[in-house]
Amino acid sequence: MRIDLHCHSTASDGTDTPAELVRHAAAAGLDVVALTDHDTTRGYAAATAALPEGLTLVTGAELSCRVDGVSMHLLAYLFDPEEPALLAERELVRDDRVPRAQAMIAKLNGLGVPVTWEQVERIAGGGSVGRPHVASALVELGVVATVSDAFTDEWLADGGRAFVEKHETDPFEAIRLVKSAGGVTVFAHPAAAKRGRTVPESTIAELAAAGLDGIEVDHMDHDTDTRARLRGLAKELGLLTTGSSDYHGSRKAVALGEYTTDPEVYGEIVRRATGAFPVPGTGGA
Repeated sequence: MRIDLHCHSTASDGTDTPAELVRHAAAAGLDVVALTDHDTTRGYAAATAALPEGLTLVTGAELSCRVDGVSMHLLAYLFDPEEPALLAERELVRDDRVPRAQAMIAKLNGLGVPVTWEQVERIAGGGSVGRPHVASALVELGVVATVSDAFTDEWLADGGRAFVEKHETDPFEAIRLVKSAGGVTVFAHPAAAKRGRTVPESTIAELAAAGLDGIEVDHMDHDTDTRARLRGLAKELGLLTTGSSDYHGSRKAVALGEYTTDPEVYGEIVRRATGAFPVPGTGGA
C-alpha cells in the first residue's frame, strides 16, 4: 500500500481542488490519501464525491498551534468534524486569517511592495487565506522567484519584516480537543528548521505525555540525519512515525506520494480513531 497522510487543496493553500486532489492521488498510484487543509474541513464533501474506486480518503486537518512562542502544526486525523468545541476553535483560528493577511499586506506596502488584498484574495480563491497566498502574490509581482523564497527573514518567515502573528491554539489544548472529538494527532514536520524556530525535544516529550500519537518523520524538510534522530526520539517516547508529501499542488515542488506512511502505522491510526472512519472510493464523478 502507498499511503500519503498530508495533502492540501484549494480549501486552504493548495492549488488542486479537493476533487482534483483525489483524482491526482489515484493517478499517482496511491491507495490512501489524507486531506489535511489548514484549520478547515470544507473540502471533505467534494473530495468524497469525486473519490475514485480503489482510493481511500482519510479526513483530517492541519491545526495551527503555538507553544512557548514557537509556531507548530498538528495534523489531526479522523475526528468528528461537527464536534462543537473543536469546531469553535478551528473557526477562531480561521477567522483571524483575514485580518492577519491584511496586516501583512500593509507591512509589505510599507516596504514598497505593491501587493493588494484583492490580489491575495484572488489567489486564495475562496480557501482559508494564509502566508502561502501572500507569498504567491510576491512571486506574481516578481519580488521573489518562488513561494519558498518568500519565507525568509526579509519577508514572511516567523519574525520576518512582513510577518504578523495570528491566533494559534495551544498544542496541549489542541490534543485534548482532537481526542475529545475522537481523532488522532501527529506533529507535522517537527524539525523543519528552514521554516523558523522549532519546538525542542523536551516539549515533544511533554506533548507525548499529554496524548500526542505520533510525529511526521519522512518529509521534504527533514534531511537523512534529522529523520534518523526523529525515529530515535519517537521510539524513546512511544510515538508513531509517519511519512507524507505535504502536497500543495503547484505551490510546492513535491509530488503526491513522494514520502509515504508504513501500512502498519496507518492501521494503528485507524484503530485509535473513533470520530470518523476512512472513506473507500466507489468511483466518483
